[in-house]
Amino acid sequence: MSTDQQPEAETEPVGLVGIKPFDQHVSLVKYLLKWCLLAIPLGGMVGSACALFLWSLDIATSTRMAHPGLLYALPLAGMVIGGLYAAIGKSVEAGNNLVMDEIHEPAGGVPLRMAPLILISTVITHLFGGSAGREGTAVQMGGSLASGLARCIPSLSRSDRQILLMAGVSAGFGGVFGTPIAGTIFAMEVLIIGRMNSAALVPCLIAGITADQACLAWGIGHTHYHVASMAGADHAGPLAPLVPSLMLKVVLAGVAFGGVSLLFAEMVHGMQALLRRLIPSAVLRPAIGGLIVIGMVWLLDTRDYLGLGVSSSDPHAVTIVSCFHVGGAHTWSWLAKVVFTAVTLSSGFKGGEVTPLFFIGAALGNTLAMWLGCPVDLFAALGFLAVFAGATNTPLACTMMGIELFGGEFTVYFALACSIAYLFSGHSGIYLSQRIGQPKGTSLADSPWTTLRHVRESRKDRRRDDGPAATSDTPAPETTH
Repeated sequence: MSTDQQPEAETEPVGLVGIKPFDQHVSLVKYLLKWCLLAIPLGGMVGSACALFLWSLDIATSTRMAHPGLLYALPLAGMVIGGLYAAIGKSVEAGNNLVMDEIHEPAGGVPLRMAPLILISTVITHLFGGSAGREGTAVQMGGSLASGLARCIPSLSRSDRQILLMAGVSAGFGGVFGTPIAGTIFAMEVLIIGRMNSAALVPCLIAGITADQACLAWGIGHTHYHVASMAGADHAGPLAPLVPSLMLKVVLAGVAFGGVSLLFAEMVHGMQALLRRLIPSAVLRPAIGGLIVIGMVWLLDTRDYLGLGVSSSDPHAVTIVSCFHVGGAHTWSWLAKVVFTAVTLSSGFKGGEVTPLFFIGAALGNTLAMWLGCPVDLFAALGFLAVFAGATNTPLACTMMGIELFGGEFTVYFALACSIAYLFSGHSGIYLSQRIGQPKGTSLADSPWTTLRHVRESRKDRRRDDGPAATSDTPAPETTH
């Protein structure tokens, strides 16, 4: 897409000239029926797949906790995953980025094999102790099933295939987290930074709600969180009082959340590139990663940073749930989870990044609350949302997720923390196929609509170019960015 093609403000919208209101509404009814017929079955399939995945994940997690020795088979499990993808999964190894690339530029579609491959490999990762999440798996299953459905309907237009894939992403996200509205916004917001495709709103909403209800119909529930520290405040209206000093502290925390989002994304990408260069074998690489995870467990003498980290049978363990309570996290718990997750994912194990980001954010929020003298549960919730917002560049979706998970009373605080974290995470993120539609705060030297992958490679090229100049006797020329 080129920014040279700007819409003319004075031009009458093509296709709307002379259309009578009645004819327009008949067309809209047909549009709604079409997307109900497409998005409801898609949401049902993706929601059922999410239910199977979450059920399998619960069994894998409880089995690992009951049999701690499974951790020592993590390197072997990594070799199995690496071998599986080397044998039959090379076409889907790009994961979420493949789904996003297909939405940007529809080509051959997302292979249907992506859904079973990512489900099986993610469950294996969690069974043996890898630190990973579930969002990536759900989104990939949603994109794969949506693409399979699109291939069954060859009459679909290019734009309809794009929207159907977005609906699959919405269904996966909404089904796995129980947040259909956040899933809807996420699917529209995550593709292009600063721009949203509103044409996908209704299809994504239908698919997200259907997936969530399908997941619930299978008897799969979700973790409930509660922010109670300010709930008893004496105030009128549905929102918590806006305390200036507290808002300033939220802004400061948002800067920290954005910085940690940047740290996480750069660590995952950087470590992945390093391991691929040092260990070319896709089968051996996750085995080495598994050995590193085992070594870190020995070094820290804790298993708190394995798996999802949502909850634990050990009442003294650091988990997402415990981070909402005073003393529920150590000062550097967030950093430990960053390292465990970066090693797991960059070495070739499968799973998502979002649930670990929830853990990282909640643990950091717990620590910041103690330092700043703020409510621990509120700042754990803010970190939970804002680190995710910064790493995925989706502040609106994360604000809505806060409302769906924690209630609407703290909406202003959620929006403030997510927006500041989004800003201060810079032009980085966990999804390198994201495109930049509107730069953050300042303009980029790169052309508009470039991907985060290109931005990251450009930074590396500039660092290489600046390196020798910095050590030479001739000063480097000034560059305007």
